[in-house]
Amino acid sequence: MTTSIDQLNRWLSEPEGTRLEFKEAKNRFDFDKLVEYCVALANEGGGKIILGVTDKRPRKIVGTQAFNEPGRTEAGLYERLMHRIPVEELTHPEGRLIVVHVPGRLRGTAWEINGCYLKRAGDGLAALSAQELKEIFDEAGPDFSAEICLDSSISDLIPEAIADFRLRWSRKTGDSKKLSWSDIETLTNAELLINGKCTYAALILFGSYSALGRYLAQAEVVFEYRSSEASGPAAERKEYREGFFSWYDAIWAKINLRNDRQSYQDGLFRYEVPTFDEIQVRESLLNAIAHRDYRLGGSIFIRQFPQRLEVVSPGGFPAGITTQNVLDQQNPRNRRLAEALARSGLIERAGQGMNLMFERAIRFSKPLPDFAGTDSHEVRLALKGQIGNPAFLRFLEKLGEETLASFSTYDFLALDHIHRDLPLDEALKSRLPLLIDVGAIERSGKGKYFLSQRLYESIGAKGVYTRKRGLDRNTNKALLLKHIERNNAKGSKMEEFLQVLPSLKRSEIQSLLRSMIKEDAVHKTGKTRGASWFIGPATDKPTDEA
Repeated sequence: MTTSIDQLNRWLSEPEGTRLEFKEAKNRFDFDKLVEYCVALANEGGGKIILGVTDKRPRKIVGTQAFNEPGRTEAGLYERLMHRIPVEELTHPEGRLIVVHVPGRLRGTAWEINGCYLKRAGDGLAALSAQELKEIFDEAGPDFSAEICLDSSISDLIPEAIADFRLRWSRKTGDSKKLSWSDIETLTNAELLINGKCTYAALILFGSYSALGRYLAQAEVVFEYRSSEASGPAAERKEYREGFFSWYDAIWAKINLRNDRQSYQDGLFRYEVPTFDEIQVRESLLNAIAHRDYRLGGSIFIRQFPQRLEVVSPGGFPAGITTQNVLDQQNPRNRRLAEALARSGLIERAGQGMNLMFERAIRFSKPLPDFAGTDSHEVRLALKGQIGNPAFLRFLEKLGEETLASFSTYDFLALDHIHRDLPLDEALKSRLPLLIDVGAIERSGKGKYFLSQRLYESIGAKGVYTRKRGLDRNTNKALLLKHIERNNAKGSKMEEFLQVLPSLKRSEIQSLLRSMIKEDAVHKTGKTRGASWFIGPATDKPTDEA
């Protein structure tokens, strides 16, 4: 995002309200406080936080030294909130400013930090009241998974599945006292049992085969293995119509039976990578279970092919979620169900599952998760298992696990785009300074980025580095000089230089030629497109430029 001076001046004249927050912050601004203001502003519909401006009218620009590396600040906000919040550095005649562009919350959702839902209150911050939160969550309509199945009872649930949930919840919280709870206490404390009646979330997670058949037959997952794309019966089909905690390990074991290993060489050693990554598969399944529309009659389908896994779930994306913002926005369709999965530790935090799927694909040099075919009736997610470039996989390993663990999803995406020579949008460009600092990429010329020499050398790909980086300035000048010497009788034209150095822009070649003229290595006659270059200095040095 780019803010014009005119736009800034209009903001300066407006009252500080729901869309604007001004902070003087001459020397610094606490990052934790910035996080909290982002949460509060998002909950009020979004807006701008502007650092370097007095907050009382008439406002004055005083400049700020806070957050000298906006890209890192943006990354830090993403790590804390799992939302992309652009941070812009604005140069003004009266001082440097920081503009934080906070998006508004999605309908039916609220932002929180450390379990606290914030709003602004005068010059400070306050927690949203219970009534305010209820009104926000009610925007999305009733949560089907929190509704009570009136004819149900705890006898409709599988005790072993509840025990697994209780054990996971105890481990997640580090509270061994939970292990002594009865099934009724466990489900009541998890808000899955209300007045002795099961919520639909309880049935989805722990229901018996007969109970789901009576009350919620669509809460089933159908697994198919197909050896080819040909239509017709699947080579294997298995239906899972019990609570999720009864079969979630079994379905991975079935997928893993046909999970081929792909080999790659690293020096003297050969390594194997599974076609289907367990973390990706589990996250895709959790995503389907937590976010499908249970009011629709269809089942979730998992179709395994030799090198592709397809997960199809009824109902399109929740309101406000698209393929473009799926990494940045979260809007759980079944909040009570998602909360129970979070208590068990299977969902670490909102939105992380999709990010993990993208990161794992890049780490193993595989295609990104694909939502082709998704519409308002169903979500189709394809995980493709073929390794694209083993050298890039080894490249990432050479960075080290500690460095990779510090990367955000957008760091991985920026590396993936650079590796595949894809254009970078503004969100990915903001990640480049950090990637340069950790030695993952280098910069050559204006706007040119490539994987670092150190890492190319470590995987035995020096030639690839040279090709990516291109020739250095002196080498390029030497090539131009050689061409001019060969054609000195008639002179050389700019169109010829573009053929000699096809990777350079016209302006970059002009810069080289100007330098060569100053060094008396060449001279030119004529102007603009009709100009010709010759060896040696001109008798009368021209004053026009190349």
